[in-house]
Order: sequence, then C-alpha cells, then structure tokens
Amino acid sequence: MATVFKEGKSAEDRFEADQKVQEIVRAILTDIRDRGEEAVRELSHKFDNWNPENFKLSDDQIEEITSSLPRQTIDDLKFAQAQVRKFAEVQRAALRDVQVETLPGVILGHKNIPVNSVGCYVPGGRYPMIASAHMSVLTASVAGVKRIIASTPPIAGALPQETIAAMHLGGAHEIHIVGGVQAIARMALGTKTMPAVDMVVGPGNAYVAEAKRQLFGQVGIDLLAGPTEVLIVADESADAEMVATDLLGQAEHGPTSPATLITTSKRLARETEAEIARQLETLPTADIAAIAWRDYGQIILVQDHAEALVQAEKVACEHVQILTTNDDFFLDNMTNYGALFIGPRTNVAYGDKVIGTNHTLPTKLAARYTGGLWVGKFIKTVTYQRVLTDQASAMIGQYCSRLCQYERFLAHKAQADLRVARYGNKSL
Repeated sequence: MATVFKEGKSAEDRFEADQKVQEIVRAILTDIRDRGEEAVRELSHKFDNWNPENFKLSDDQIEEITSSLPRQTIDDLKFAQAQVRKFAEVQRAALRDVQVETLPGVILGHKNIPVNSVGCYVPGGRYPMIASAHMSVLTASVAGVKRIIASTPPIAGALPQETIAAMHLGGAHEIHIVGGVQAIARMALGTKTMPAVDMVVGPGNAYVAEAKRQLFGQVGIDLLAGPTEVLIVADESADAEMVATDLLGQAEHGPTSPATLITTSKRLARETEAEIARQLETLPTADIAAIAWRDYGQIILVQDHAEALVQAEKVACEHVQILTTNDDFFLDNMTNYGALFIGPRTNVAYGDKVIGTNHTLPTKLAARYTGGLWVGKFIKTVTYQRVLTDQASAMIGQYCSRLCQYERFLAHKAQADLRVARYGNKSL
C-alpha cells in the first residue's frame, strides 16, 4: 500500500489558492472587455513597468534585435528549431485527408484545415522562456496558420532579445511585447489596434492558465498549461543525485510547481530528501525552488512497479521521468502523462529546450483527457458530404424522414421529404 513519505500543501489549501486566482483573473478580464487597450496599458505598466508607444515591434526593431545577437546564439536557436520542425513535419504528414463512398453514390470525407489566426503566448517574468517560441510559433507555422501573433512580456523592463529572435525565426507575423493575463485577453478579445485571433496557445503561470480557461469558447485554446509539474518514478537502481537534480530542475520554474517522487526504495526517498536540501544550499534559483519543494513537493513510497504505475496514473503529471530496472513496463502501460522521459540519459530539460517534442503540456490532471500542444492542435478536421445520384438521395431521405419523425423534428423531416419527392420518382 502506498504511503506518503513527504507531503506538500493540502488539497484544500490548493483549492483556496485556485479560487483566489479565478477572482483576480475575472476582474482583469472584465476590465479589459470594458476598456480595451487602455486597460491593457495600465496593467502592463502596473505589472511589468512597461508602457511603450506601441506594443507591436516594427520590422526594423526585430531585424536590429536579431542581428545584434551573437552568431552562436542564432545557431543554437536554429538548431533547436530544426529539431522541433522535423518532428512537427512528421506529425503533420500523419494527418491525411480522407474520402470514402459509404454507399453507392454517397461520398463522405474530411479535410484537415489550419486555423486562420493564432495568438502564441511566450512566458517571461523571471525567466525568458525562449523555447516556448519554438513550441508554439514554429509549430503553428508548420501547420500552415496564416496569421501568427506572438506576445511575450519584457524582462526587468527590457526587450527579451533571444525570445524575440526565436519568435521571428519561428515564423511569427507580428511580435508584441505584452505579458500576463492582459496579453492573453488582448489577443483573445482584440482591441482597436489589434484584431482578435481565433485561438490562443502557450504555457504560463496560474493566472495565464486561468485566463485561457475563462476565455475558452470565445476563443479556442490548446490546453490548460499552468505551472510546471514533474513526476519521477524510480526504484533502487536510481541515484539520489540525479533524482534530486531533476526534481529541482522543474521546481525552479515557480513557487507553485509540483515535484513528486514515487519510489519503491525507502533508502532513495531518504537520500533524495537529503540531496535536495544539499543542492538547495548552492542552487542559484533556490529562492524559488525551495518554496516549490516545501509547499508542493511530495515523496510517495510504493511496494513495487505495479503499485508505482497505479499511483503515477492518479498523479497524471505533465512531465514523467522513469528511472527503473523495467522502464518499458511504464512505457507500455502508462496512459496519464503529458510527456514521458525514459531512462537516465534523457530528462525534462531536453524536452523543454531542444530535443524536438513539444514542451507545452497538460497540467492539473488534464493529462487524463488530453495530450500536449502539437501540430494537430492548429488543425481543424472538418467533414463534408456529397450525394451523387437521385437514387442515393431518395434512399437516404426515406430513412432520414422516419428517424426525424421518431424525434418529432418535423422541419428536419421536411428536408428529407423534399428530396424524396423531388428525386424519388426518378429513381425508385
């Protein structure tokens, strides 16, 4: 039976925190709906100390910023984007249009059509989340989106140059320097200076995720990608240094980032706790990671791999690392995760930054029902129907007429009856 070796905040405390976030975001969205760009400016100045003449960067500004970066930086960005592009192109090729004749003269099919306009949010704040530009902007470009808006906050009152370059190289048609809830609302609702987009994508903090949740329906979203989560499933074969390093590697994202270890080894549980304490003494981002580990860190002891699987499925984590003697057992049987990192030679940082899979992934149990951002999220699979013969239309119409009668949909029935009357005499 699983036992909790180390526990963070209770479910009740987390629920209360979520409720506060919802209230704050609701008030911000109402203000932006009412006052538009004026409210966005006030919020940008309040939260980011950023109030430029124009939030949108000009082509000259983008070119100046990109050309000012070292050649090594540009080469590194291009390498990372090449990996993301390769995998996205393979995924796009797997999405095929279909057409089939289900009955003589009845043609059904579907087409895969890119969304027309997308707003890609790239988080900033404490860290310039450069890689998020690859994951959203570049992937939307591979999908064939016609209008790609990219938005990111300033970093300490300055332009995030590497992020801007990544957005530009990834294929953004417009780049705006706006962050937080106000950026999401601005893209989703539109303002006098910027038409609304059809879909908003990208990760962010709890406020950004909540803004997407509240705006969903008025605008499409990819998924609710909130504060980063990591789960490590390990047994006695894993070492505490690697486990601790990889837990803290995600805990540094923010003070509400959950980091969980499920292990069959009590020794590893004890050593990992001690190793985390040791690493926090020298970790440059310990001011954030220590809070995340204290409040949201968890260690769960289980008897064997089978019980570890049961507990991992319940956690349904965004990032899951497997460090065991039977990694394939988890690859073959796990169903609830955003992305799986198998064996000691890989880690979440590889997926976050460069290896090629998308790092915008489901959080807060959403892995139970969705995967992460990928090229298919930017594609609408839409159906079409065509009836080629009078005989086929009359035959389908007779069935349709009776089925509509059963449901008392008499105007629907009239549609079918019209075709039977018009085409039936010729064919029956």
